[in-house]
Order: sequence, then structure tokens, then C-alpha cells
Amino acid sequence: MWPHRSYFRDRQEAGQQLAAALPPLEGSETVVIALPRGGVPVAEEICKALKAPMDLVFVRKIGAPSQPEVAMGAIVDGTAPHVVVNERIARAFGMDHAQVEAMGRELLPEIEHRRKTYLGDRAPVSLTGKVLVVVDDGVATGATLRAGLAALREVGAARVILALPVAPPDTLATFEGLADEIICLQTPDPFMAVGAAYVNFSQTSDEEVVAAMTRCAVWIRDEPPDGPPHE
Repeated sequence: MWPHRSYFRDRQEAGQQLAAALPPLEGSETVVIALPRGGVPVAEEICKALKAPMDLVFVRKIGAPSQPEVAMGAIVDGTAPHVVVNERIARAFGMDHAQVEAMGRELLPEIEHRRKTYLGDRAPVSLTGKVLVVVDDGVATGATLRAGLAALREVGAARVILALPVAPPDTLATFEGLADEIICLQTPDPFMAVGAAYVNFSQTSDEEVVAAMTRCAVWIRDEPPDGPPHE
């Protein structure tokens, strides 16, 4: 049963616990991949512990025409945009694979705008041959995360580790085969909501994402960040 108290004080504490639960990793051979926005504060703590760089994976749900909250698939931005289609749900709405893929590509300008907002002109981190630690603040259905993992499997990484603070057991099972290792700190059953695992689950702002990316870039140079230390 879900406990009377939350598991984590905030995303930072969740990230610290995840960092402690990871297998031994060499920071120079590791890239932490966060799903913005909520996954970034969690991933930042892992970057801080490993002195590893952070990159972002941009995923957008492809909603059904009459029910946008229902995911027919998802699109992941990258050198070659990757579309994952839930064929069963697409068929239920009278859509085929090509139609869903076309709908996903219409979302690319919005994804590119988010990329520019968070990363500016920063060069992408090389993922080839690296250990990727893919991080979010938790998942419920996992549709967008599955799309992100499917895309990341194609970049030539040596190993993919999925690191989550909380997820329902049945959703975790759907990630098998998409990650070489799955670390999830809490798997409540019944599952209520990701936010129920946190005392403070306030929304992460664009400004906080940009600041976290900047701090991680400083840490991997072994230099103290400007201003007061981040708590």
C-alpha cells in the first residue's frame, strides 16, 4: 500500500538517492540524459555525484485527434527524429502508422524551440560508446519515456541505464529490452501518482532547467560554480 508519508522531500533528494543506488560509473565515460523539465533537477544530482555531463532528450506525445490526452505515439527529436507508434491505439482512432508519423513531425518545430530555450547553441554531447543514465522524476504510463529509450538505443551507446525515483510495477515491465539495467527506488502498488511520492513536487521552470545545465557544465570542469553553492 502507498505509505502515509511521501518517499522524497523533493526532486533533489530523489536524485541524491538515485546517485547512491547506481552501479560504479566513470564520469568521463557517462552521460546523464534527462527528460525535461521535471527530470532535470533529479539528473543534476547524479551529474554532481559523477562529475558527468548532462544532455536532454526531447519527447512529445502524439495525441489522438479527438482525445489529445490519449497517446497514439511519441516523437523524439535528434539528428534523425524518431517516431514510436502505438499501433493498437492508432487503429482504434482510424489512423495508420504513416498518419501518426506525419502528426508527430508537425511537432518538431515546437521541440526545436524547447531545445533552443534549454541548450542555446551548446554543442550536443557525444553519446557514442558512452554509458547513458536516462533520468526522469518518475513515470505513470511511461509512453514518452519508452519513445525516448527507443531512440537512444540507436545512438551507439555502450550501455543504457534507466534511473527512476518512482514508477508502478506494470509500467516498469514495459521498459524491459529498452534499457540494459533499470533502477527504480520505489514501486508502490497500488500506484497513485508521481507527485504523491514527493513532499514538494512544484513545477520545474524553464529558467531552472537552463541554470541546472549551466551548473553541470561547470562541475565536469572541476571548477566551483559562480555564486553560492546549490543546495
